[in-house]
Amino acid sequence: MYLALLGMLWFCTRLKGQENSFTINTIEMKAEPGWEVQNGKNLTLKCLVDISATSKLQSQLQVLFYKDDVLLKNITSWNKEEGFFIQAARFYDRGNYKCTVILNNKEKTTKDYSLSVKGVPNPRVTVDKMEVMEGSKVMVECSVPEEKPPIYFIVEKLEVDIYKQRKEKMALEKNYVTLEFPIEERDHVLIFQCQAKISFGNFVEASEFTKSDLVTVRETFSVPSFQIKPEGEITEGDSLTLKCTIQVTHMFLEDREIIIQKDKQIVAYAKHGTEVTYSPPIAKVEHIGNYTCKVESSKISKVNSVFINITELFSKPELLISSNHLDEGGKLDLSCQIAGSPLANFTIQKENITITNSQNFTKRVWVHDSGTYRCLAEIRNVIKESDPVQLSVFEIVSKPRIFHNSQSEVIKGQPLLLYCQSINGTPPIIYHLCKMNTCKSQQEMYSNKPAVFSDKPTATTEYTCVAKNHHSQGSVASDVLKVVVIVPVARVNLTILSREEVESGKEVVLRCSTDEGSWPIHYKFYKHNSMVPFSETTSNSTQVIWHTLQASKENEGQYYCTATNRANIYSNFPKSNIITVRVTLAPWMKGLIAVFIIAAIIIALVLVARWYFVKKAKAKQMPVEMSRPGPPLNSNTEKMQSDPNMEANSHSGYNDDIGNHTMKPANEHKEPDHLNVDVEYTEVEVLTPDLHRAPERKGTETVYSEIRKADSGENRHSRIEGSLDAT
Repeated sequence: MYLALLGMLWFCTRLKGQENSFTINTIEMKAEPGWEVQNGKNLTLKCLVDISATSKLQSQLQVLFYKDDVLLKNITSWNKEEGFFIQAARFYDRGNYKCTVILNNKEKTTKDYSLSVKGVPNPRVTVDKMEVMEGSKVMVECSVPEEKPPIYFIVEKLEVDIYKQRKEKMALEKNYVTLEFPIEERDHVLIFQCQAKISFGNFVEASEFTKSDLVTVRETFSVPSFQIKPEGEITEGDSLTLKCTIQVTHMFLEDREIIIQKDKQIVAYAKHGTEVTYSPPIAKVEHIGNYTCKVESSKISKVNSVFINITELFSKPELLISSNHLDEGGKLDLSCQIAGSPLANFTIQKENITITNSQNFTKRVWVHDSGTYRCLAEIRNVIKESDPVQLSVFEIVSKPRIFHNSQSEVIKGQPLLLYCQSINGTPPIIYHLCKMNTCKSQQEMYSNKPAVFSDKPTATTEYTCVAKNHHSQGSVASDVLKVVVIVPVARVNLTILSREEVESGKEVVLRCSTDEGSWPIHYKFYKHNSMVPFSETTSNSTQVIWHTLQASKENEGQYYCTATNRANIYSNFPKSNIITVRVTLAPWMKGLIAVFIIAAIIIALVLVARWYFVKKAKAKQMPVEMSRPGPPLNSNTEKMQSDPNMEANSHSGYNDDIGNHTMKPANEHKEPDHLNVDVEYTEVEVLTPDLHRAPERKGTETVYSEIRKADSGENRHSRIEGSLDAT
């Protein structure tokens, strides 16, 4: 029995494990009638699931429907097929759909399925009025209640299928628009139609045009009409009347105005009425043209036109003149003519003043007869006027006067204003300026004021001017005007009329000259780096001389000069070049100085030689006197000094420096009195050349050697005097 229970438990466990095993094989979506559907059609989306299991499912399925990843519906069911119904699919229903199935802990989702909805529902069009008057407005509403915004609306205004006006508007938050249309004067029976457009990405779907009910337009006033009198052909002189009338609706209470225009000129107008009349005194040729009648209110304007033709009674008269330019005292002939020569009344006028009531006029003219003439012809009260004729009567030109501003001098290169004037003579007067008999400049003056000419003379020049007008006499010349031109100093040169090196005491001559310049010229001489001239003069010459009679060192230095005249006040003051003057001594002064210098040198040499020989003599005597104790020394010294050979040696190159070097001064070798000094003399014979004889001859010379003895030792000093070769 226990074994049976254990077996049943084992079987139930196996069976339970088989019930929990399942897999989702496939999942897909289907659309009925299809994934592309016409707008307004019903649509069913189905989610189909294929599941495999070991036994019958014990859990329900969870089916979820999505549009563009947004959950639309969540269904829990035992069925493997569930649907989602869309009634009357609209454009906003298009998009990407998918479904997801969840079973226990397993989930599976389909791919995206794209639903396309074709077309847009026809919009609804309504108007706020079925009957309107010209100048008012109509409100038109266009809507697509089945769709969601944004929707693009197009509304058109038509009259018997004739397009008149169009408006477009995007509705972003509503599925309708309301647009206002004005009612104009040419509107009669209107209809409005509307179209809706909806876009999805790059795709746009548009509805059909839907038309509104008819809208009837009532006139506020009629188109104006003309009434012309007389009817038929109109001739100059006839009475002429143009009347413009309108019909006004009794409901129209706005202000209005009726205007008659000829071309662009208003000839008549009326307000608040129904007609306006234009009636000139008589019909004339100038009344021929196009006439327009215009009726205007604040918003409505209606126009009508008519052309008026008038037959000419006679042609325009013409005033004939013998000449438009006459001299004083000349004969004037005026005649008024009409083509065909009909009988007429003539009048000739000057400046709107009648001078004769006849067809012809003759007289002698003067300047005051100049002016504008015209003639008038009258037939049957029709008066026509000729074109004006200009008459100019010329007074003879008087001799012109030429002048300039004489208070200021004329400077070379500066502008000179010349005036030419004829006091008498009828303008226009033509003036010619002639320079040295050559006439170039010309001016035409329309008054008797002087003509002004400008010139820049470079030298003294003669001017004349010639004046003439339309008088037959011709031209008249003025007197000659001589204009003196002052030439400014342009360049200055400074030269020295001798060499730049001047001997002292001689004359220094400087010349300051100019290339050109009008007299008088003011010259100034300066020493360089000095602001004050050391000489200045005024001269009627292009050069001046400055000189000094006797040059000295004070005259040495650098010089320059300036030259100006009264024309240089308008320009820079010219400065000359700089020259250098050097003052040297005269030859006799140089010789005198040389003599003095040579004399001074000789005296100095003599003094030096004397000092030299005195010093030498003292140097020779000093050692002998110091070494001689008594008379024997003196006698030897005297003998030595009187020895001819010694004297000869002194003149033939005795070197005193050697003797001075070997001899100690007395104060340096002073010894105490108690020392006994023994002096020994040794006579040595030396051969010396005889300088007064031939070189081969030799002589003898006695040299004494002095030896001193002291108690502490023997110091021997020897002095060789008169050495032949100083060695």
